[in-house]
Amino acid sequence: METILTVNHLTKKFGYLTAVKDLSFTIEKGNVYGILGPNGSGKSTTLGIILNVVNRTSGDFSWFDGNTSTHEALKKVGAIIERPNFYPYMTAIQNLKLVCKIKEVPDTKIQEKLELVGLWDRRNSKFKTYSLGMKQRLAIASALLNDPEILILDEPTNGLDPQGIHQIREIIKQIASQGTTILLASHLLDEVEKVCSHVVILRKGENLYSGPVESMLASHGFFELRCSDLDKLKELLEKNASFGKIENFNGTLTAYLKEEMDAESLNKMLFEKGIVLSHLVKRKESLEEQFLTLTKNN
Repeated sequence: METILTVNHLTKKFGYLTAVKDLSFTIEKGNVYGILGPNGSGKSTTLGIILNVVNRTSGDFSWFDGNTSTHEALKKVGAIIERPNFYPYMTAIQNLKLVCKIKEVPDTKIQEKLELVGLWDRRNSKFKTYSLGMKQRLAIASALLNDPEILILDEPTNGLDPQGIHQIREIIKQIASQGTTILLASHLLDEVEKVCSHVVILRKGENLYSGPVESMLASHGFFELRCSDLDKLKELLEKNASFGKIENFNGTLTAYLKEEMDAESLNKMLFEKGIVLSHLVKRKESLEEQFLTLTKNN
């Protein structure tokens, strides 16, 4: 796979506060990466460093082949890391023509990008008449004018209503399907689960996990169980090497698997040991549960 960005042991301190701590990850071409973490976890600082707007304290990062200067590399990057800022009394077309001049790219791409974000029919409307979601979509169109190899978005759906959130997510998926690599920072698990192929989870500037979203969700899941003798059931499961943590909550046992097991096998095994289940459901852990487990234990 072609590497777009490599981050090595990146650290950023603001006085006594360490915003990013010894952070390393790699971004490969053609994937959608989410930097996920609660507010204050170092997401925006990390994006600021790789975009050369925040100075790093230590560590380094390299774009593309490692021999491209950051200044040159950023010509192949599209980024939105602050609220969209266009001239309010100018139309979408006028604003984007100005962006083309600044980026030194021809304005022949404007129609294509406005169509991609669903704003071509509002191309002659002034920016100040746009809703928040439309402003965000215009910012995405603007960031795509130079056909970047990677699009970087900081909290792209922040402050939007459900319809606006859905539109932005669909646009991100469409851009990704055309082969553009995407890196987005988000505190929303739902966003990462629905949009991203890979995730980097940050807490207090530290990397807790980086890899495919699928691998993170590839836990063996858990059973929800009920029977007339929960104590006996719990005792039996605790002796079984296939199970890890077992919790009793409101008369339902939740038994987390350490290895693969189907519901039929468990039911048969327990029946042979004299336990008849009145309730048996197998579930997968959601990204939220995985995330909470990760952040709780660190």
